[in-house]
Amino acid sequence: MTADITIRNARILDGTGAPAFGGDIAITGDRITRVGAAGPATREIDARGLTLSPGFVDTHSHDDGAFLRYPGMEFKVAQGVTSEVSGNCGFSSIPNEPGRKYMPGDIATGGQTNWTDLESYFAACMAAKPAINNIMLVGHNRLRASAVGLDKRAATADELAEMRGEVAKAMEQGACGFSTGLIYEPGRYSDTDEVVALAAECRPFEGIYATHMRNEGDKLLDAVEEALTIAKGAGIGLHISHHKSAGKRNWGRIGQSFARVDRAEAEGQKVTFDVYPYTAGSGPMWQYVNLDHIDPEWSANVMINSCPDDPTLEGKMMPEIAAERGWELTEAVRNVLTSPRGKQVVCTHFIIDEADIETNLRDPRVMIGSDGIPDLKGRPHPRLYGTMPRVLAKYVRERGVLSLEEAVRRMTSLACDRFGLAGRGRIQEGAFADLVLFDPATVQDTATYPDPKQEPVGIDLVVVNGQVAVEKGKHTGAGSGRMLRYRRE
Repeated sequence: MTADITIRNARILDGTGAPAFGGDIAITGDRITRVGAAGPATREIDARGLTLSPGFVDTHSHDDGAFLRYPGMEFKVAQGVTSEVSGNCGFSSIPNEPGRKYMPGDIATGGQTNWTDLESYFAACMAAKPAINNIMLVGHNRLRASAVGLDKRAATADELAEMRGEVAKAMEQGACGFSTGLIYEPGRYSDTDEVVALAAECRPFEGIYATHMRNEGDKLLDAVEEALTIAKGAGIGLHISHHKSAGKRNWGRIGQSFARVDRAEAEGQKVTFDVYPYTAGSGPMWQYVNLDHIDPEWSANVMINSCPDDPTLEGKMMPEIAAERGWELTEAVRNVLTSPRGKQVVCTHFIIDEADIETNLRDPRVMIGSDGIPDLKGRPHPRLYGTMPRVLAKYVRERGVLSLEEAVRRMTSLACDRFGLAGRGRIQEGAFADLVLFDPATVQDTATYPDPKQEPVGIDLVVVNGQVAVEKGKHTGAGSGRMLRYRRE
C-alpha cells in the first residue's frame, strides 16, 4: 500500500526519552503507518538527517479565544506545537451564556460567544478550521463568575451545586480536568472546601486538578500545601501550573516546594508541574495590584504589554513611563489602571530567578507550558512565540540543563499521558501523525521583549494529523487541528 507521505533519512526521537535512531516515517491519513524502513509514498520528504519528534504540547495555554480569533495559530504551530491544553488558571471559555460578559479583561470568548458548553465551543472552533489540536480544562474563575458573579463571598449551596453540575458536564463532554487561578478574582474569594467539592467532580473521569496556586511568593509553601490538600480531598491528581518562587526575597525556595511534593508522592499522591523558560510572568495587570497598597518593588519590574487607552506605553517599563510623565512610580501604576479601560491592560513582570528555572527543568515531572496571552494588538510576552525553541536552544544546546531526548519527552509523551491526549506524543505505528522536524544545532527563539511577535528558526516541518502545517518556515493553512477529548481517540 502506498503511503500518503514518507519522511526519509530522519534522526528519530520517539518521545519516550530513548536515544535517537535513523529511519523513515510513513503517514497514511492521520496516522503513522510505518517506522523504520518505509515504502513508497505519494509525497516523499527528505529529512536530511534532521531530528524528527512527536509534535510538541503546550501544557499551559490561554488560547481558548485564539482558536476563534486566530485559527491559523501561527504563533504556536511555528514553534512545533501541534497540541495544547487551554482553560488554564481558572479562565476558560465554558460555561457560556451567549452575549454575556463575565469579568473585566476576559479573553476567553474571542469576541464570539455562540456556544454554551464544551461540545458547542468545540464545534465553533472546528468550524474555524484550527491549525493545531486543543484539549480543555474547565475553569473555576469562569464557573464562579457565572454562578456567583464577582462578589467577595462564599458560594451558596445552590451556587455550589450549579458549579458542580457544570464541572461534571464538561468532564462528560471531554474536558481533561478542572483548573483554578486562586490568586485571581473571583477565584480568590473561594475557600479550600469549595475547590475540593468542584475538583471532586473530576474523580469519576480520573481527570486532574491544575492550579495557579493562591500564592507563588511569600506564602508559596502554604499554597503548595493547599493544592495538595485539594487534590487529595478530591481524590485526583495534581498539576501545579508555572511552578515558580516569585519575588527576589523568595528566590531559591523551589527546592522546598519540590521537597514537600516528594513527601506527598511518597504517601501516594500523583503530582506534576509545568514551567515557562523566562524570568518574567505576564497577565492582566489589575489582578496583581491593590490600589490602596501598591508595591514599589513589584512596580519597578513591570512592563506594559497591552494598553488600549494609551498604546504608546506598550513595551515600556513602569519606571520609564513614570519618568516620562513626571509621575511617582506608584502613581504611574495607579494612573494606568484607573484609565477607562485599565482592566484590559496586560503587563509583564520580572519576578523569577534564572536558577529556579533550571531547578524546575531538571525535575523529571516538569513539562513545558508557554502561559502566553494571545493579545496580538499589543506587545505580548515573547513566550507566546518562543517557548519551545527557547528550551531547545538555551537549556538543551547552550546550558545542558537537560538532554535533547529528555526535553522532547517532557514536550511530548509526558504531556500527552498526563493530560489524556490519547494516541499522541510518541512516534510509533498507529499513533496520530503529529510531528515536528527540526535542527537541534540551529533551532532558536527570536522573540524578544521589545520585539515579541517573531517566529523561531530551525523548525523545518510541522505535521498535524497527517497534514503538513508548516514547511520551511511557511504556513500552509491546512487547518487540520482537532478538538480533543480526554483519553479518547
